[in-house]
Amino acid sequence: MTFSIIARCPASGQFGAAVASSSPAVAARCIRVRSGIGAAVSQCTTDPQLGPQALDRMAAGMTPEQALASFAQVPFIEYRQLMAIDAAHAPAIFTGAATLGTIASASGRDAACAGNLLASDTVPAAMLAAFEQAHGCLADRLMQALAAGEAAGGEAGPVHSAGLLVCDRLEWPIIDLRIDWVEEDPIAALQRAWSVYGPQAQDYVTRALDPRAAPSFGVPGNP
Repeated sequence: MTFSIIARCPASGQFGAAVASSSPAVAARCIRVRSGIGAAVSQCTTDPQLGPQALDRMAAGMTPEQALASFAQVPFIEYRQLMAIDAAHAPAIFTGAATLGTIASASGRDAACAGNLLASDTVPAAMLAAFEQAHGCLADRLMQALAAGEAAGGEAGPVHSAGLLVCDRLEWPIIDLRIDWVEEDPIAALQRAWSVYGPQAQDYVTRALDPRAAPSFGVPGNP
C-alpha cells in the first residue's frame, strides 16, 4: 500500500525520506529520520516501532544490513517491508514473504526505494533514477523521486496520503510535511506545501536557535 524512498546527502550530512500511500497518514507511521544516524522505513502491513528500532541499532554500531537482519525473529516480520540507510554503508532493504501485491525495490549509492501493491514493478527503479539525476537540496530530490514513482504508476489503487521528512544536524527534523488525507493527488499537495515551507525552512531553524536573529513572520503584529 506504499511506495517510498530513503536517502542521504553526503555533502550536507542530511538524511531524508518521502512516502505515498492509499492509506491515511502514511508518513506518521512509516518514515523516520535521526540526526547523525540515518533514515528508516517500515511499510506494507506496518509496524511503526521497527523504524525507530532500526535507528537505535545503527546508533549502537550496526550497519543498515545488520540492523534489518536483527529483526529476523521478530513476530510477523514476514508481513513487513523495511529499509534503512546510514552515513557510511550501503542502504539495506528487507521484503517479507507475506508482503502484499506487486512488490519491488531498488538500491543505489545514496538512496533506496521500495513499494508494495504497486501498479508496476518498475516504480522503485524509476524513483531511484529520478533521485540520482535530480539537482537541488535533499528535499527537492526526494520530491522529484516521489513524483517519478507516481508517474511510473505508483500504487495500483488511488493514493491519498504522502509525506516528506528531512533531518540535518539538529535534534529535530528540519522538514516534516504531511498530507494525511486528500481524495486526489496528495503528492501534488505535498509539493505545494514544500514550495511554501522550503523558502522559510532555515528561518524556522534560526527562530529556534537565536530568536534575536530571526526574520519577521510577515503577519499582523509581526510585519
